Amino acid sequence: MIPAEPRILLIGYGNPGRLDDGLGPAVAAAVEKLALPNVTIESDYQLTVEDASQIAEHDIVIFCDAAVSGAEPFDFFEIAPKKDDISFSTHSIDPSAVLGLACTLFQAKTKAYVLAIRGYDFNEFGEKLSDKAQNNLLDAFKFLEKRLKTRDFSQVNKR
Repeated sequence: MIPAEPRILLIGYGNPGRLDDGLGPAVAAAVEKLALPNVTIESDYQLTVEDASQIAEHDIVIFCDAAVSGAEPFDFFEIAPKKDDISFSTHSIDPSAVLGLACTLFQAKTKAYVLAIRGYDFNEFGEKLSDKAQNNLLDAFKFLEKRLKTRDFSQVNKR
């Protein structure tokens, strides 16, 4: 059960130096400016196993990343922890796996969601978003702002 004022962690990840791959950090920066109570913002190039301990300290975690394909302008869905067959490199881990570590190592009961913002340009270097990705970012931000202010995560896709 999620408390009335849940502690929310938003992790925006991706590489801002790889064009649209920077959508995750960009949405994190925009949400941080809202200075919402009980909302912690993190931004990094990728998820790591160390994120599990911080996830366990929150009631809700939202993983924000760029999507190479999929729904436009974005997709928002709930994920379950992956507790079996967790694999990762020395540098990165996927959202279900890091959530699984939080549950296994820290007995976390954290609900988790992914905000996958559709990007288009990933194969070059540069610190800018494509025009279409900027539009998708704006739509995703408006959606996320409403969810964070109302604390209503009831109408999402489940995977």
